[in-house]
Amino acid sequence: MSTELFITAVIFFAAYHIVKLISTHLLKRKLIKAQQYERVGILDEGQPVNDETNRFPSLKWGLVALMTGLGFIVIDILKLFDREWVTGRDAVLPLGILLVFVSLGFLIYFFIMNGKRK
Repeated sequence: MSTELFITAVIFFAAYHIVKLISTHLLKRKLIKAQQYERVGILDEGQPVNDETNRFPSLKWGLVALMTGLGFIVIDILKLFDREWVTGRDAVLPLGILLVFVSLGFLIYFFIMNGKRK
């Protein structure tokens, strides 16, 4: 089972990168033919030009990890009250709790970064 899943993932990964490579090449060729030389550099993958977007990556991922851990703690605390809420085949409450806490981590990072910019 796992080998079939692994092979399928590798095939889709390879197909994605081949399609991306071909489409990037064709787009660059069109831009060069249209004499839009300054826009060809937009397609290059590298460091972002605006350093403001990735100023504190460790803060961002630290907050996300912290909030994910808090989400897991809340899920375990909910197991003490009623085990049926968070266990079983159809329980989506743990996933919802975890997603809420992860998004709270990103929101806290966003508000911290907006406060530092002003």
